[in-house]
Amino acid sequence: MLFSCYSRCTQKFPYASYSLNQREYLCAFLDHGEIEISNNQVENAIRPVVVGRKNWLFCDTQAGANASVIVFTVLETAKANGLNPEAYLNYLLSVLPERFAADPQASVDDLMPWSEEMQSRFRA
Repeated sequence: MLFSCYSRCTQKFPYASYSLNQREYLCAFLDHGEIEISNNQVENAIRPVVVGRKNWLFCDTQAGANASVIVFTVLETAKANGLNPEAYLNYLLSVLPERFAADPQASVDDLMPWSEEMQSRFRA
């Protein structure tokens, strides 16, 4: 029955074939309860980057653009983990230079936004 409907739908509405061809992926959340039906959370997280896209044209070099991406990633990860992003970023900028000056291969696991120390210190 599905195939006869598929054939009629794609003949009458050729643009519907994409959805019908993606059925397995579109219904994946039915088989896996941990998959969200909506990706609004991700879209909302990247919106500031997309809205500011024209501003990024003013990055003079590739290194400057890479630095911007790192800062935005840190800020959005802090927000996603419920931290105060400004306080968290200020803390990282004060601690990381000293830590890497002492040991360039130093671990940063304790500085990750999901670590217990950062959660207790910067929870928004």
